Amino acid sequence: MYVDQPLEEDAIDHFDRLPDPILVSIFNRLQDVKALGRCCAVSKRFHSAALQAESVVVRVDCVISGDSSPSTSSSSASEASTAAARGVFGSLVKLLLGTIFVKPIQALHQILLPKKVVLAEVSHHSPGEVLRNFREIRSLKIVLPGGELGFEDGALLKWRAEFGSSLEGCAILGATSFRRCGANSEAVADEAGDEEEQRFCTNGGLKLRVVWTITSLIAASARHFLLQQIVADHPTLRDLELTDVDGQGTLIMGREQLEELRRAPAEAASATANRTQVPALSMKLWYAPRLVLPTAGLVLEGATLVAIRPIGGHVGRLDGGDGFLVGAFDGAFGEAARAMVKRKTYLLEMNPF
Repeated sequence: MYVDQPLEEDAIDHFDRLPDPILVSIFNRLQDVKALGRCCAVSKRFHSAALQAESVVVRVDCVISGDSSPSTSSSSASEASTAAARGVFGSLVKLLLGTIFVKPIQALHQILLPKKVVLAEVSHHSPGEVLRNFREIRSLKIVLPGGELGFEDGALLKWRAEFGSSLEGCAILGATSFRRCGANSEAVADEAGDEEEQRFCTNGGLKLRVVWTITSLIAASARHFLLQQIVADHPTLRDLELTDVDGQGTLIMGREQLEELRRAPAEAASATANRTQVPALSMKLWYAPRLVLPTAGLVLEGATLVAIRPIGGHVGRLDGGDGFLVGAFDGAFGEAARAMVKRKTYLLEMNPF
């Protein structure tokens, strides 16, 4: 007798009292595509509202071969690595460095190429297929798995690229090693004397930075090429970011750049290449044998900043003021970039590839 009234109140679905715009707003704040997928299974109303989300994040937890079990994923990844090492990229790896970080490209090809892989908890679907029923997406972020170079591995390599139909700009920050340090009053960058500068140019230092640059550009152009179908499938998309959990590489596209890509699809580097053609480039390179970052409490050894833009191309959103992306990084890496640009500048050019 006493419990009849509470039971009737508990039976009320308070979500039914919410107007659809508020429900869609809630799902926009949720963002995660897996959580939105689970909401779609709750009810027809939730299904309709969740698919109207304008802001979506796709986090790829792991990648396994679509025609193999998880237990054989390691061997499949090894085979993918072998294939990825072919061509220009593989030759550079073997000739100049031997241990270039190819995992982002392996993961990208496994994740985004159709009918090749499945995603954890999203059975037999690529991100493009997972997003297929979302028709109102305006902001999309795809986060690839980790596994590339990190803070514990002793070296640093980060890049940030901006694309339209082709590359509009790229910034690369690298160091041969880095360590923690105590707080100092100001940033200190060891000056490279004539002898140190000669060693940098002749003893493999400059060659290593060229490999870093080409590797980052290939990774960026591969991501750009494989995003084309997603961009074409979602005409409402206004902002796109493709990054990884370690934040090593980030590709960004804004509204105008997305519209440009829809009007003029990217040109492949070759008939068999799964990446965008990289145009002729103008580059600025800064180098410091040792760079102390007091705010971040870091010391970078062999610190290098490379700012890149196409020859004759228009300036992207991340322009640092002179057509180069020196302002692409923030936090500790922004501190490093600001210190680096005060140093001697090396001017380079690169042919299209």
